[in-house]
Amino acid sequence: MIKPTPNPPETDLASPYESLDSKKLNDAAERALDHYLCPPGSTPPPRKTRRMYAVTADFKNEELLADASETLASARTIAHDFAHLVPVSQRRMLLGIAQLIMLGELAVNRVMNNLELPG
Repeated sequence: MIKPTPNPPETDLASPYESLDSKKLNDAAERALDHYLCPPGSTPPPRKTRRMYAVTADFKNEELLADASETLASARTIAHDFAHLVPVSQRRMLLGIAQLIMLGELAVNRVMNNLELPG
């Protein structure tokens, strides 16, 4: 019987390099990339501090309220969508939670509307 595809080539799975020369070639390539992308003596660019999941004192009230409103809207949508996937007894509970989240969202949105923006 003739096989439609040939046998795969035999390879050594222990090493990603075919020979010592290929390791030297890879090391040379890494040095070249480091030379052009990260020249010696240069300081790396300053990392931006990520403000995600960190509520610090420098946040403005408007930013915090907008984030809270978006978070509550997302939570309400998730609870609403998930309610259709569970049995009826649990569905009522999830829809009640969605309503509580909506009430919190409405309160936050009211505060945002009542805020006086500076200048």
